Amino acid sequence: MKIASVDAIEYYVDKKVIITGGAGFIGSSLAQRLVDLGAQVALVDILDPDTGANLFNLNGFKDKIQLTLTDITDERVMVPMIRDRDYLFNLAGLSSHLGSTQNPFKDLEGNTTAQLKLLEMCRVNNPAIRIVFASTRQIYGVVDKIPVNENQPPAPIDHNGVSKLAAGYYHLLYHKLYGMWTATLRMTNVYGPRMRVKDEHQNFLGWWIRLLLEGKELPVYGDGRRIRDFNYIDDVVDALLLAMINPAANGQIYNLGAEPVTLLEMAKLLIRLNGSGSYRLFPLPKNRSKIDIGDYAGDYAKIKRQLGWNPGVRLEDGISRTLEYYRQFGKQYYG
Repeated sequence: MKIASVDAIEYYVDKKVIITGGAGFIGSSLAQRLVDLGAQVALVDILDPDTGANLFNLNGFKDKIQLTLTDITDERVMVPMIRDRDYLFNLAGLSSHLGSTQNPFKDLEGNTTAQLKLLEMCRVNNPAIRIVFASTRQIYGVVDKIPVNENQPPAPIDHNGVSKLAAGYYHLLYHKLYGMWTATLRMTNVYGPRMRVKDEHQNFLGWWIRLLLEGKELPVYGDGRRIRDFNYIDDVVDALLLAMINPAANGQIYNLGAEPVTLLEMAKLLIRLNGSGSYRLFPLPKNRSKIDIGDYAGDYAKIKRQLGWNPGVRLEDGISRTLEYYRQFGKQYYG
């Protein structure tokens, strides 16, 4: 199996890997790929209902991984796991922008304090472990120029953006101060099978997919002209795997991204691929207007140049695969 031009098997076979947030959308997708690559995979998750954690995400390969249900700050459990691991994919945390404004202290604890504690556990007990951290485009806030590259000054406009920015800086700090291998990916809208679809808590596209499959109207906020970019889960897993094994990634921050589309274009694409459906324009709700970043698309030239990553899955193909998955397994995610 290859990632871009890299033969991944030689880097992952028999490697001891830990994934925090491992029962979530991205974590479980990464876990399955690592199992296929021959890695020894341990997952950590607390199954917080405010996240995308779902044990059904492990369906089909649960017997091939080690699953530990605990908080990543629990040293009694985490330290023995960290000591003998080669790689740590750090995907734990909260990602709801609206949720962070409603419960800012939970957001702070889960996204910043917990991350610092985890980094300290690694530094003390296994400083040679390689760490890749999942951050978000939300750290940039409202931008003037698109696409957005890594030189854009961060200006988060919600608690989640602040906490994620701090966590990313802590990972960079541990590289600079202690020489630890850390890399950070600032992700945009990740979509695909296993994503949270039961509400709009994390990702509007997941909610739209559920509404569409239930024959309900898609709510498009504003005039529908806002632009977003979307990365299919397989491409995001590729980026994570590349950032872990390529020496160029050590100490780096990368944006992910793709060709942007308007929200109206996305709604029409979903309806066309589903074969039915409808949408309606709504004013942006007041509780969202103050944390709305406007237009966004990420400039992924740096990760393309240094690691050879490209978003390879066409939006139409990714949406089609996602719709088919939820036609088959939707009831496992609607609760």
